[in-house]
Amino acid sequence: SEIEPQILQDILQFKALIENKKINQIIEVRSAYNSLLVVYNDFVNGVEDELYALKSIYKSNKASNTLKSRLWKIPVCYDANLGIDLMALAEEKNSSKEAIIKYHTNPIYTVYFIGFLPGFLYLGGLDETLFTPRKSSPRLKIEKGAVAIGGNQTGIYPQESPGGWNIIGNTPINFFDVSKETPCFANAGDRLQFYSITLKEHQNIKALIKANVYQLESEVLDG
Repeated sequence: SEIEPQILQDILQFKALIENKKINQIIEVRSAYNSLLVVYNDFVNGVEDELYALKSIYKSNKASNTLKSRLWKIPVCYDANLGIDLMALAEEKNSSKEAIIKYHTNPIYTVYFIGFLPGFLYLGGLDETLFTPRKSSPRLKIEKGAVAIGGNQTGIYPQESPGGWNIIGNTPINFFDVSKETPCFANAGDRLQFYSITLKEHQNIKALIKANVYQLESEVLDG
């Protein structure tokens, strides 16, 4: 029971093997940090037999099932108007705003799973220097695109919602869009890296997205 990249790969390979079998009774397979939920379309007769079948799939040759993922480059504006907790966080860490931004943009994060809100990515890989407790009194309204830190995690609020994380910036990128064939562009196993932009660049990207002409930067990764 750990949050660990190798465990995630093991889970995702198992998920892919089940999906590739195209078993009629299975309608969905959902993954989390270190677990898998297999959803059936009806009552399962012979649970033990079904568990044995799933274990047999798990023990099959996963090595030949290479998973491909993408690295997504996410622009973030760390301006004080958007990163409303950034200066307080810098003071708490006895650091500078620039150093906090560097600690936040240096890592390549792993997408473990999507949950809490549609398009909310659970990311692993935050620099320990930035570990910060959630706020004791959550805000009732967090802006869409808010980039924040809570405990040992960082994340992006895909829509306006309440929240208790420390907000250090904002991204103009849509993480959930029901008008798209794939509403959330990222998948479990993908990688993500933030890069800093100015307030003006944030506004420009937002306008391009609204005009449906913005292309999010990404690259394919093997394994």
